[in-house]
Amino acid sequence: MPDKLRVLFVGDVIGRPGRKALKRILPFMKKKYSPHLLVANAENAAGGVGITRKTCAELLDEIDVLTSGNHIWDKKEVFSFLDEETRLLRPANYPPQNPGRGSGVYGVDSGLKIGVLNLQGRVFMDAVDCPFRKADEELENLREQTPVVLVDFHAEATSEKVGMGWYLDGRVSAVLGTHTHVSTADERILPQGTAYITDVGMVGGYDSVIGIKREPAVQRFLTALPQRFVPDKGRMMFASVFLEVDLQTGKALSIQRELVVEEESEKPES
Repeated sequence: MPDKLRVLFVGDVIGRPGRKALKRILPFMKKKYSPHLLVANAENAAGGVGITRKTCAELLDEIDVLTSGNHIWDKKEVFSFLDEETRLLRPANYPPQNPGRGSGVYGVDSGLKIGVLNLQGRVFMDAVDCPFRKADEELENLREQTPVVLVDFHAEATSEKVGMGWYLDGRVSAVLGTHTHVSTADERILPQGTAYITDVGMVGGYDSVIGIKREPAVQRFLTALPQRFVPDKGRMMFASVFLEVDLQTGKALSIQRELVVEEESEKPES
């Protein structure tokens, strides 16, 4: 059994262009890092918002565990399979009667186990339960099964994300921010051994506005009128972080930010 666990965590996958870019770039990342576990945020995987049964299955052919956020509910179809698909998580701090689950423990190579917890912030977002108190509740169960726990904190405010990092320092292996789609350059290991980054970024259009075509996004700001947002198909970026975690203590040994930008736009389908 290895003495450390290798994890590749991929930022928000944006629509079909993001899914296709993930398939193209992921083999390179797997060859480079040989991760034991692959995790990705998939709340925007279907058309730029939400997820469907088909897109979920497509991603799970490539990724071990999918996390999400506030857009998990945007495709009504998700209500028909969220309970049955244990590898797709929704934020744990939504009301308990909602379908799905907010955490899980997953087996990986060599009999290793890793816990994954999905939380959502409240600042500038929906009025859900307190993510800090929900983290305390969920960790009681997860830490009984494994010392290695990753947290996807899907939140808007930088301050709330940083606060969660400090709150969980020493109690989880990593606090990894998602939701804003913009990679931040503040990856570090906190004093008690928790890896932290404010936002991992996305798999989506590099020359876009957080993954959508820039023209309607700019028009929305100029006119304040509704626009039809479509995932960008230009040059694609693949943002992720690579983690190494001590299996005995659950403390992070390293965190490395990765950003791959393709040189050419996606070729049109024939």
